[in-house]
Amino acid sequence: MQFRIGSGHDTHRLAAGRPLILGGVVIPHDKGLVGHSDADAVLHAVTDALLGAAGLGDIGDAYPDTDPRYLGADSRVFLTETLAKLNLLGWRVVNLDVTIFAQEPKLGPVKATIRASLAELLAVSLDCVNVKAKTGEKVGHIGRAEAIGTHAVVLIEKAISHQLSAVSKTEPVPTAG
Repeated sequence: MQFRIGSGHDTHRLAAGRPLILGGVVIPHDKGLVGHSDADAVLHAVTDALLGAAGLGDIGDAYPDTDPRYLGADSRVFLTETLAKLNLLGWRVVNLDVTIFAQEPKLGPVKATIRASLAELLAVSLDCVNVKAKTGEKVGHIGRAEAIGTHAVVLIEKAISHQLSAVSKTEPVPTAG
């Protein structure tokens, strides 16, 4: 089996008048993340990790914020399209570990919901996804509740059928005699 690891990071500033969406889940809060799309920092980091693991660049290459098609876009589209690309190349997600850095709101009560959303979006079992939440300990832009950041690490594996078909296309077929 062939395995690859990808790492992704994203940070967006918080502002009033925006919905707070993390991992495809709307979180009740008086501020939301600002960005060209829906600014879901969790899905952006996960998408970046998937693209990196497969050697396909980063989210800015695939979904540039200069493209008007992505203005206000639902970040679940970025993740599902990226996952479909990886699947076509023979990759599947083994597991995902996500850390969300937010002073506020407190994310403990919604970590399980974010985890379930990510597992569903990635089409993996719940035990293949982990979500952690950390505060900024009142230090820096996260600690002052000016922003939320996310770091994601993903492990992907090449499907066996893809490996066998690749081998059969490059190696001669043995003949009897």
